[in-house]
Amino acid sequence: MTDESIVFSIFLIFTGAAVAATIALFARQSLLIGYIILGAITGPWGLGLVSDSDLIRDIAQIGIIFLLFLLGLNLYPQKLIQLLRETTLITIATCVVFGAVGWVVAYGFGFSVTDSIVVGLAAMFSSTIIGLKLLPTTVLHHRHMGEIIISILLLQDLIAIVVLLVMQGLNRGDVPITDVGFLLLALPMLIGVAYLLERIVLIRLLRRFDKIQEYVFLLAIGWCLGIAELANAIGLSYEIGAFVAGIAVATSPIARYIAESLRPLRDFFLVMFFFALGAGLDFEVIAKVWLPALVLAVALLSFKPIVFKYLLTQVAETNKLAWETGWRLGQMSEFSLLIAFVALEAGLIVAEAAYLIHVATLFTFVGSSYVIVFRFPTPIAVSDQLRRD
Repeated sequence: MTDESIVFSIFLIFTGAAVAATIALFARQSLLIGYIILGAITGPWGLGLVSDSDLIRDIAQIGIIFLLFLLGLNLYPQKLIQLLRETTLITIATCVVFGAVGWVVAYGFGFSVTDSIVVGLAAMFSSTIIGLKLLPTTVLHHRHMGEIIISILLLQDLIAIVVLLVMQGLNRGDVPITDVGFLLLALPMLIGVAYLLERIVLIRLLRRFDKIQEYVFLLAIGWCLGIAELANAIGLSYEIGAFVAGIAVATSPIARYIAESLRPLRDFFLVMFFFALGAGLDFEVIAKVWLPALVLAVALLSFKPIVFKYLLTQVAETNKLAWETGWRLGQMSEFSLLIAFVALEAGLIVAEAAYLIHVATLFTFVGSSYVIVFRFPTPIAVSDQLRRD
């Protein structure tokens, strides 16, 4: 892709997003759906106006990184440890249940046992971007819900990384037990390094130059992306690294200013993320797998809220909070798309199974965001009564 085409692509994305958002608001629909539809229309499988959706998707991942960083800024370490204790069994139980749902649907439509297992693995996880982008934080009820959602998604990320690591090992002909063991130590190592760097370097720089807003802005971005890159280098995900970077700064008095200054940058990249999702839609493939993908999407959108509600009420959460949390975690995940890609590259599944995962994930993204925007408070709700920052 040339520099000129990059400029044109960004122009098309954001000018088109402005038009799509306007139409969506008049139609009282979710803005996210407008971005996805725009990507499908202008992407490689639509009009072909944006030809390199892979590059757009890579750039858009930065939005997810900033999202996790900002969430970490609002969560104190002691609170996170308490929440992880509460949600570990819930996360494991839900992964087993949703994995079984994915396997049953895929196997029922004639996919092989191995294909069905991979589909089940992809169905276990919920979307960080949907779950957190649509969550308000101005009400205490939703702050607590956000803490629960973050802890569940963090544990899901760790499980997903182990799944991906095992798949890559199977591609080489062995399961890397030593790599898995190192992975279990990688997160505590990352937290320790981030804590030391924050105490020795970052906090001193912030205290000395905190009046220079441009410097604070650049230092925050460098800190976020630097820890994210470190996490990726030791086998974790960029998102986990960004979240750890945010938690490390959460106790700093300047954390609130950093959060406010980075929000526009986060939103810029998140628009590109949803556009990239739509641009990856191949309509010929959808025609082949739309029925099993639709069945899987409906099954997950129906079962996930019920299962999360039941399990969360068992640990003394209120019915209202448990039910709403279940709906907010009712979709498949960005990791589902990555699992499909890695499994296909490793020769573990056929192309149709990978397409099934891809299309079902997009169906759940659209369905889940639609339900959340119409039923629950969000920053982009179609009702004034539901709109919360």
